[in-house]
Amino acid sequence: MRNLWLIVQREFLEKIKSRSFILTAFFGPILLLALLFFLFKFGDSGKKHWDVLVTDPTGVFEGKMLPNQDNAVSYFFLEDYVEMEEFRDAKMYQKFDALVEINEKVLTNKTAFVFYRQKPSLKLQTKIQYQSERRLEEIMVKRFTKLPLSSFRKIKQPLNVAFRNVYDPYDESSDVRGWVGYFYGLLIIGFVFLYGMTILRSVSQEKSNRIIEIVLGSVSPRKLMAGKIIGIGITAIIQLIIWILIVAVGLFIMREFLFQNSLNLSSMVTVQMTEQVKNTSLLDQLLQGNEQNDFLNLIYERIQFGTMNFYFVLFFFASYLFYGAFFTAIGATAGSESDGQQFIIPILLLLVFSAYSGYYCLNNPTSNLAQFFQYFPFTAPVVAMVKLALGYEPGTVYQLYLSLLSLLVSAFITLSIAGRLYGNGVLQFGHRIRLSLIIRWLKRK
Repeated sequence: MRNLWLIVQREFLEKIKSRSFILTAFFGPILLLALLFFLFKFGDSGKKHWDVLVTDPTGVFEGKMLPNQDNAVSYFFLEDYVEMEEFRDAKMYQKFDALVEINEKVLTNKTAFVFYRQKPSLKLQTKIQYQSERRLEEIMVKRFTKLPLSSFRKIKQPLNVAFRNVYDPYDESSDVRGWVGYFYGLLIIGFVFLYGMTILRSVSQEKSNRIIEIVLGSVSPRKLMAGKIIGIGITAIIQLIIWILIVAVGLFIMREFLFQNSLNLSSMVTVQMTEQVKNTSLLDQLLQGNEQNDFLNLIYERIQFGTMNFYFVLFFFASYLFYGAFFTAIGATAGSESDGQQFIIPILLLLVFSAYSGYYCLNNPTSNLAQFFQYFPFTAPVVAMVKLALGYEPGTVYQLYLSLLSLLVSAFITLSIAGRLYGNGVLQFGHRIRLSLIIRWLKRK
């Protein structure tokens, strides 16, 4: 055990003192924060002026929305029905950014639909809803007189405006929160590849300069392999913790000092546009303030980073053990350092496939294939992080634990196989890797 600890300590100190570790540990999260700042600052820089088609088949709005022209929105009226698919595909409607559908029962159900091509900012959404509601009130006051109190209160009810993507009217696409989980999954893949290559280079270098022969004089091959994987793994975990701490501090600073007004603005959208709100400056602040950024709201309001970070570390650790076994086996069985580099391509393809599986799960989170990817050890870390970000349905959270368990069991199996290959192949030089040779080494104890 003492020898194992000495190997772990040697690998840990060697890697943590390297320049690459320092650069990656500190400049990596700073670059990530710079990217987040860019997204927070400019993530809502869409079109500032919209041409909106209003279909009003019964002529309720009388071809008028505003007494004066608005610099942000221009309304065009059509007293006819336009199907959503026709608006989406017909050339004559391509110049319009959105379709406001005023149904014949709008005076009683207080409901309208807005179909957009590109999601509008909060400012534009509020403008369209507010202006439509004010116009509806004008029409109702004009048409109805001597109303009883109950009917008068109905006039003051807010207009319910449903905003829908014209290309996804039923909101069947994946939740935007899934992209956060996908990013976590890509980080796992990136760190696994980075530290897996570290294992491979370490084994290859020791093998090529014959240091391995001296070390194996005092420790068994399996303990040497275990010490190498554990030592480099501890370095990786420390680097991840540094990343999490630096990013957390950076996000806190941006929240408290740089984007405080934008976050306050995003909370205003939850307030219904009642008459009481209209009589205060709250609505004016909403219409005249800074553009609210959906990405800003996603990061600060909708993601439980404590839970995400906890499972991120767990799945990274399990993934590192699983893939690390492959990198160790390649380094130990290769006849030369250049020979081992050729076998990186299959592992790289598996990592790319894992990234694709996460993207597939984003768009098909409930499919049978996504369920399979969640338990398949090569793809489990990315898919599990995506599904965790999307949120598990009540009673299905056990799937997350099964995914982690399947990854850990697979890691144990691959480490056992890698240990046998390491013990039989680490002292072999100048040979070419053949399947028959690998099978022979696997049979040896």
